[in-house]
Amino acid sequence: MVSAEAARTVVGIIGNIIALFFFLSPAPTFVRIWKKGAVEQYSPIPYLATLINCMLWTLYALPVVQPGSLLVLTISATGLVIEIVYIILFLTFSDKKMRLKVLLAVLVEIMFTALLAFLTLTLVPTRSKRATIVGILCIFSSTVMYSSPLAILSVEFMPFYLSLATFVNGLVWTAYALIRLNPIIIVPNGLGALFGLTQLILYALYYKSTKRLTAARKEKDIQVSMSMVVVVNEAEGEAKKTHISLQNESEKNGI
Repeated sequence: MVSAEAARTVVGIIGNIIALFFFLSPAPTFVRIWKKGAVEQYSPIPYLATLINCMLWTLYALPVVQPGSLLVLTISATGLVIEIVYIILFLTFSDKKMRLKVLLAVLVEIMFTALLAFLTLTLVPTRSKRATIVGILCIFSSTVMYSSPLAILSVEFMPFYLSLATFVNGLVWTAYALIRLNPIIIVPNGLGALFGLTQLILYALYYKSTKRLTAARKEKDIQVSMSMVVVVNEAEGEAKKTHISLQNESEKNGI
């Protein structure tokens, strides 16, 4: 018979794999941003929320805070690196105003996490108390991270793969925490599964109508572009006629 600890390890490894897909799920969005050369209406909120979430869970999983959390530590540190790459890309293709806001948010998150780590490791004497303090903040940050795509009011700019990965990731890590009861992992991931399911339901309800609106907007943009081309061509034609007329007039006067 498989022991609870062995089962927990297997589920944790599966959770790491799924969490990796969760962190990589916005990649198609950033490919689109790269091709467009602009962030368009995409919000930085999901990536900022995931950034601080990864920093806090990395702190929580350190041996000096919560021993025996190697699987949590590895995926949280990996996610942190991935989110840094996303933030850099977002900054690269943002306008000046948005870039300043994102940089300020990142600075606040880094300062908060660094201060929390310093105070927890120096002033809190036991690992259990450290785990409780950091864990409560992890619950809050994970809840914000999982719910952040809902802050995007348009289904068009709510990354589908991120929503799907949110749902599956929440389910797996909830199962992981249930094997050896850990409320700090159960609560945010259980909520994450619910938030992910909510996002998928919104997709099912509004995807078709959003797709029609997007197609109509693209068609309108094409019509506007064609109209501008026609206007420019007409203006060039008039200018050419005027030039020829003036040239002919000059030749007559010269004769």
